[in-house]
Amino acid sequence: MNSFIFYLIIIIPVTGFILERYLDYLNSKMWSDSLPEKLIGICDNESYKRSQRYEKANKQLSLWSASFNLVIILAMIILGGFALIDSIAREFSSNMVIIALLFYGIIGLASDIINIPFSYYDNFVIEKKYGFNTMSIRTFITDHFKSWFIALIVGIPVLGLITWFYYMAGNRFWLYAWGLITAFTVFINLFYSELIVPLFNKQVPLKDGSLRTMIEEFAVKTGFRLRNIYVIDGSKRSTKANAYFSGFGPKKRIVLFDTLQQELSDEEIVAVLAHEIGHYRKKHVLQTIALSVLMTGLMLFLFSLVVNSPLLSEALGSEKPSFHLGLIVFGILYSPLSLIIGLTTNFYSRKNEFEADKFVKENYKPEILASALKKLSVKNLSNMMPHPVYVFFHYSHPPLLSRLEKLEQHL
Repeated sequence: MNSFIFYLIIIIPVTGFILERYLDYLNSKMWSDSLPEKLIGICDNESYKRSQRYEKANKQLSLWSASFNLVIILAMIILGGFALIDSIAREFSSNMVIIALLFYGIIGLASDIINIPFSYYDNFVIEKKYGFNTMSIRTFITDHFKSWFIALIVGIPVLGLITWFYYMAGNRFWLYAWGLITAFTVFINLFYSELIVPLFNKQVPLKDGSLRTMIEEFAVKTGFRLRNIYVIDGSKRSTKANAYFSGFGPKKRIVLFDTLQQELSDEEIVAVLAHEIGHYRKKHVLQTIALSVLMTGLMLFLFSLVVNSPLLSEALGSEKPSFHLGLIVFGILYSPLSLIIGLTTNFYSRKNEFEADKFVKENYKPEILASALKKLSVKNLSNMMPHPVYVFFHYSHPPLLSRLEKLEQHL
């Protein structure tokens, strides 16, 4: 049986890699040498060609990165790399919780380090070439150190407690772990903008003026209580424009990238924020959190059914069963189900995006939102004509043309 699991944890990553390459191939079939008729009036021929070159550059980097990581994972499985790290961790302690933390720490740090060259190439070669990157080398380095710091102060307590739950509560550990992760998820959603974002970016309240007045008037009109409107220095890292909504209840806030103010008119920014408010009014934020909590509970429950099996650890070459090795194997075996859940989640997310657009259509000016979406897609060199199958697998937002079609209906 352990040989069956061994071959399975090799086949699954390879199959996933092949699937991704096929999806990339389908997407490339949508490219053309001339501007598609559907994009006439949205962008010019040069902008379209530039977006294709940008897409190709990113896909080539993705191919190299995915290939490299696949080779590393297969080598770790076949050559007993995970078992070796487990044995190294056991040399420092006999406490299984500490062993697990050392194990995850070594793997996490090594994974981040070996992927730094790909991240560097992405930011300082591709993004710089196409006029997006504004990040300094210093910021790039400090971002990694800050990420490691967050991983330490957050990862150690969460992973440590989950591992402790297992060794203290046995198969019922998943209930305690589920409760902990649920509490953590709610906490992060409430305080992410106050605790995490300031480590990387500056946020300042949107100044009084016509834009703030227009946003507040729209909020009052739609019965949306809004006190927190912030501008974030997104230009510190990229020229790409964005906006997002975070938190809920009294902690909810709207955050504008400073680059958004440079690209869009005040009316267009209000339309983008109206879309974000639509998500809140339709309760998409709470529904997404609830769905995430349910999926986490399902994963933990399934893991609890097999975690005690020594076959999981044996498949990685270890004769000593452990929670952390079992979790590695389960994570790979869970991938097909995770893919199905991801497809469902993406479908649900695209549906929510259409609903938020509809909210703008009913409460503001859909033609203004359409104008903003066109500008942002062209500015960000988005793939405006992705293959439908690629969209089905990967897109959490509907493609531009689908959104424009819905917005323009019955105008």
